[in-house]
Amino acid sequence: MQRIKKRLFKGGSMKGSEELGRSDADADSLALDEAALPEALAPEAREILPHNLSGWLGAALSIALFAGAMYFLGRIIVNLRFEEFIAALKATSGPRLLFAFATTIASYTALLGYDLLALHVLDRRPPLRVTALASLAGNAFSFTLGFPLLTGVATRYWIYSKEGLSAREVVTITLFATLTFWLGMTTLAALGFVFGAVSLASIDHLPWFANIAAGLLLFGGLYTYAFFIAGKRGTLRLFGGVLQLPGPRVFLGQLAVGVADFGGAALTIYAFLPPETQSVGPLALGAVYVAAAIVGGASHAPGGIGVFEAFMLGVLYAPSQESLLAALLLFRIFYYLVPFSIATLLIARQGGGNRWAELREVFFKLLRRRGPS
Repeated sequence: MQRIKKRLFKGGSMKGSEELGRSDADADSLALDEAALPEALAPEAREILPHNLSGWLGAALSIALFAGAMYFLGRIIVNLRFEEFIAALKATSGPRLLFAFATTIASYTALLGYDLLALHVLDRRPPLRVTALASLAGNAFSFTLGFPLLTGVATRYWIYSKEGLSAREVVTITLFATLTFWLGMTTLAALGFVFGAVSLASIDHLPWFANIAAGLLLFGGLYTYAFFIAGKRGTLRLFGGVLQLPGPRVFLGQLAVGVADFGGAALTIYAFLPPETQSVGPLALGAVYVAAAIVGGASHAPGGIGVFEAFMLGVLYAPSQESLLAALLLFRIFYYLVPFSIATLLIARQGGGNRWAELREVFFKLLRRRGPS
């Protein structure tokens, strides 16, 4: 099988036969015939998609997580007092809505930084509007529809290929963004465990010093990565792809945008929580949010829907389940549905139904070719 061995340093542009994903001279159209997509995208993208027997274990775990979450949520919904739930939604004040709107924008702006950093190390400079659309659509679609590697690659390829980026470059951007995602998540969790140790003790029922130890262990992992991998420009195998890592300055940029992304998302949900739940503090909530995001992602449910909510309902204290469920619903609307709707409108505005037909074609051709070569 082919491996992703694109060099990630300045001046490492791809020439000749490596430019597998370049679009035609007409930048307004994307060739989607039977030769273009399989030859351009599928060989590289196939490497980051599970296609062996171990995938069955992951599928079983995902089904178990989703089934358990649905059972838990079902018990809550059966006993839900609808009037209190509506009252909790109506009680959300204007300033809290504005704060949540601002933190959502901050988080998605940080997500743009994922693509900008990847393009920097690839020495590629597409127009900022193109990068912004690729970031917004790639992340909004993967957050809402699930299977982020698949949806992220397909969406970014559809947008970036019009600017001459190859399939390997698009897959590299997606892998780089995934790495940045995990670095930011790890950093925020470490901060939460160390500086929110006491508050977390009332949630995870561990001694506060155990939480600090867990946070220091995460910081130790980041330190090891920074000085023994990133600092030496080593390679990392990530979801089947081989990614050559950039230097320490880009690593610090990854930490910054990763923490800003997850911090903004955590603050968005923090804005909607009842005051009794907010008492845990934003850092402790950040660690809880990271854990919920991991569990939701492991379920492979679109956007972790149901599983994420079940985890948060199960670990956070609130004066009523109705108030906490209302907060989670508002978070789902602000952070998932609104960006998804905006990305959908922006893509439709570029060419209407034909653009959607092209994107669907990219997605389903990639899905059909995810098996081993």
